[in-house]
Amino acid sequence: MVDLALKTLFHDRLRFAITLAGVAFAVMLVLVQVGLFLGLLHNASLTIDKIDADIWITSKNTPNVDVGQRFPEGRAQRVRSVPGVARADNMIVAFMSMTLPSGAQDNILVYALEDFRRWGIPWSVAEGDVEDLKRGRFLFLDETAERRFGAFASGEHREVAGYRLELIGRSRDARSFTTTPIAFMDYRLAQELQPAVLRGNAHYILVKLAPGADLEAVQSEIQRRLPYNDVHKREEWAARSRRYWITNTGLGLNLYLTVFLGGLVGIVVVAQTLYASTMEHLKEFGTVKAIGGSNRDIYRILLRQAGVAALVGFVIGAIPAFAIQALAAGAGLQVVIPASIVAIVFAGTIVMCAAAAVISFHKVATIDPALVFRG
Repeated sequence: MVDLALKTLFHDRLRFAITLAGVAFAVMLVLVQVGLFLGLLHNASLTIDKIDADIWITSKNTPNVDVGQRFPEGRAQRVRSVPGVARADNMIVAFMSMTLPSGAQDNILVYALEDFRRWGIPWSVAEGDVEDLKRGRFLFLDETAERRFGAFASGEHREVAGYRLELIGRSRDARSFTTTPIAFMDYRLAQELQPAVLRGNAHYILVKLAPGADLEAVQSEIQRRLPYNDVHKREEWAARSRRYWITNTGLGLNLYLTVFLGGLVGIVVVAQTLYASTMEHLKEFGTVKAIGGSNRDIYRILLRQAGVAALVGFVIGAIPAFAIQALAAGAGLQVVIPASIVAIVFAGTIVMCAAAAVISFHKVATIDPALVFRG
């Protein structure tokens, strides 16, 4: 049975190559698109995941971390008095205009705190000391800004919101979902740059619990004291930020359509090839029946062919997908392809090819064994 499966599959090598190309294209398409999707979602909650806060306090119905709504900064005092809270600090996350050396203007996403180090942000410093941010009109800028703004170096000056600031350092791997470059500055300086909207206000309160504190109890008590705010656990807030971009930007629909189209392409190509191969070898399948083979034996042959196409096509498709991942990383674009996704796509490829084999099986199942004795 196995020999017949391989013999009929390899009989027309050009057709088999087209089958592999179809499967490989579907695999590559799905892996790359899912990888891009996961990379974007990673950026959507990257700062939430990295900042060392157990609880995030936001304004009511804030959809994601990039678009926080301001509220009075004095509310942090109420949080600090809650039993179980080790520390609570206000944070500003705001878009500000930066004037580039060329004279053009572009936006940066500013994260502003009074003490960056104790919250673990920025989590990767390539140059400079974040403690110096509180000592003047200084700015840290993430390295990813170079692809959008051009090269920059410590000691240079940039105009932000109409104020001249000095670049004193750079961070690494701080990304936003919107791809707007992230910058870091002192909390009071951020309020000074946008006094009309930020003076006396904050966008978030970061909360760190004392050792042994009950997270649920502290969250409930903070919510009771701040009824006009939302109080999120870190994981809940990260999931909310990711969910916003999936449901409000069409990102999720785009992923589903891509996976569907990739699967459809694979099924059509494999089904067409297996069907054509089956039609060319009807006498061989008739012989199997004539010597006592059952429909189950026939289907086993077709599944063997589909399995070979799935395995080889998956390998051929996965190789360029990982190559694209490496190339994208060099270009500053994150494509995340974890092992679990690779396993799921491989299983999906097997199912896809098996489903294609069903189409040929319906034809073979009705073969009259007498066909082999006809001229």
